[in-house]
Amino acid sequence: MTASPRDRILQAAARLLAASGGAPVSTRAVCEAAGVGAPTLYHHFGDKQGLLDAVVAHGFEQYLSGKKAAGSTGDPVEDLRRGWDAHVEFGRTHPAFYALMYGTPRTGPPPAAAREAHGALLELCRRIALAGRLRTAPELAARMVLAANSGVTLALIADPGAEAEQVCRRTRDAVVDAITTGAAKAPEEAAGAGENLPGRPGADPHAAAATLAAALTGERAPGLTANETLLLRDWLRRITDGPAD
Repeated sequence: MTASPRDRILQAAARLLAASGGAPVSTRAVCEAAGVGAPTLYHHFGDKQGLLDAVVAHGFEQYLSGKKAAGSTGDPVEDLRRGWDAHVEFGRTHPAFYALMYGTPRTGPPPAAAREAHGALLELCRRIALAGRLRTAPELAARMVLAANSGVTLALIADPGAEAEQVCRRTRDAVVDAITTGAAKAPEEAAGAGENLPGRPGADPHAAAATLAAALTGERAPGLTANETLLLRDWLRRITDGPAD
């Protein structure tokens, strides 16, 4: 099946951008590579920024496709580590795409695939919270992970260096350790060890608050009114956002 003019333009722009090494790509070069005239490009994308926005959306779709193919290990914290590594690998493999996706200030709503990718990260953080292993609110954890993950990736694109793998691994471990607790235990093990249960010596109040907050997402707390539930959620947020002991 022959590609439409719009698809040919998008594919040509993606190819040229990937081969550019970060150098600007002109609309004239895109038109020549796609075999179309400038009016056709402007008809489909409006202007060069519209074309770049479409290329960014294409890049997010590729990234999201790779994340979906990876599946789950069954351990949400390990999934977070693997997701971090896959994010860095995507950026280093597609540096021009990645620079547009995460290194360029943008106005307007993000592409649908970008929203889906962030939603998947947020859902993963909620799974960690429900497992009793998150020290802060899932929303804050997701923002922290994305900020650190994209920052490291952009830094490694700009300067790969001999210590790139160590920088990636150590930063990943520092961020994961900052927002998560140790491996979850079965309730009877936790009771026997006096750990991970609210009110017991050694319990982590941040993790306990994050777990309860995640369990109440979109739900009214049993025995409480809607307003009381909102108040409880605010208290839990203040606990999870507070300083670690």
